[in-house]
Amino acid sequence: MDAASLFTSAILLAAGVSRRMGTLKALLDWQGRPLIIHQVVSLREAGADEVIVVLGHRADELQARIGVNREVYRLGKVRCVINEDYAQGKTTSIKTGLWALGPSADPDAAILMLNVDQPRSPEIIGRALSAHRNGDGKLITIPTYEGKGGHPIIVSRSLYDELIAIDEQTQGMRAVTERHRDATQRVELGAAELLWDVNTPEQYQAALKALEAG
Repeated sequence: MDAASLFTSAILLAAGVSRRMGTLKALLDWQGRPLIIHQVVSLREAGADEVIVVLGHRADELQARIGVNREVYRLGKVRCVINEDYAQGKTTSIKTGLWALGPSADPDAAILMLNVDQPRSPEIIGRALSAHRNGDGKLITIPTYEGKGGHPIIVSRSLYDELIAIDEQTQGMRAVTERHRDATQRVELGAAELLWDVNTPEQYQAALKALEAG
């Protein structure tokens, strides 16, 4: 298959309460705009053909922010879905996003997964997508920095039935990646941002400093 023709659906997880941060992470400032807007725009500009934003806590407020944003409107192909069970764990949000996508007739299509609190540039998302698209049939792509696994993770649509069956008790996505270890590629991209995760104020400030440092 031509790598450039591989259809990619992105699931952006933004349903959580942000207890450790103390304020809603989706609305943190990132390069002059709310983090959730940054993430949506980055995913589309990087080459995701569609973005499913999974909301839960303060869903109406976030959906309204996305709906009136000019950058998002210009790019299009973004829709929000609500996970009513978000308090029961991240796997419920992943599955809500997957249900919104539904099975695909194209098993070579890809699903990209990213959390709203993992700020990523279009460039690094695009490089991760390119690695998957050129992965010689690998089912799962995990980008790494200095050997450590990062995000976004990209998964073949052929694994949809396994993905939709994940739960908290069986380690969620980890169970799928473990089953398909031989079909997983870990790709070193040399970008520290692959590991950024802004769960706490301290992590947020550290990521901002790293961003400013280039």
